[in-house]
Amino acid sequence: MRRKALNPQENIYYWQNSYNCEVDFVIKEGLKVKQLIQVCYDIKNYDTKKREINSLLKADEKLKCNDLLILTYDYEGEEKVKGKRIKFIPLWRWSISSYISPHKGRNPSDAH
Repeated sequence: MRRKALNPQENIYYWQNSYNCEVDFVIKEGLKVKQLIQVCYDIKNYDTKKREINSLLKADEKLKCNDLLILTYDYEGEEKVKGKRIKFIPLWRWSISSYISPHKGRNPSDAH
């Protein structure tokens, strides 16, 4: 799956490995992977959270990306897992910050 992003230099992909770990969105600019994004409605369930984080970490091993993000319904926070920082942001906040400040990326903290 491939679509053009708002930034004409960026492309959006889907990633899956042979063990069925998958990442919903891989944001690339040229050959560089800029961000890995998972989308999960309810991250409060332990097994769901573990699956989403595991997929991000597997993709990170392969694609070498330090910007790991999980978009959620309402959970916001940041956690360090296996030495990697993972941001959790509600979709509505991410959408607004992307709309207000598209040149600063998809990180809501950049919009302030």
